[in-house]
Amino acid sequence: MAWFYLIIGGFFETLFAFSLGKISATSGKEMFLWIAVFMSAVSLSMYFLYKAIDMGLGIGVSYAVWGAIGAAGAVLVGIFLLNEPVSFWKMFFLTTLILSVVGLNLSSKAV
Repeated sequence: MAWFYLIIGGFFETLFAFSLGKISATSGKEMFLWIAVFMSAVSLSMYFLYKAIDMGLGIGVSYAVWGAIGAAGAVLVGIFLLNEPVSFWKMFFLTTLILSVVGLNLSSKAV
């Protein structure tokens, strides 16, 4: 269950990164709506990260996985929803990020 909470927290991190872009691109009532989405997403993301750590996942691995989900999610949202360009290097480093987190997780289990 701890891993489930961590993954959900990572998805909320992606949402708060996306909402930051929307805040800067809008004004008026729509901007305040995105501010509310941002604040809710930050709160939920931190809550689920806390729950994962509280259930026994190590803080180092939890934070790395949470951050990687958010970073990878932000890149993918940029590509698929915001039409950001895709390059070999962007995909290479995204893959490297994911493999690094997997390696960190595996190395923490080996100890």
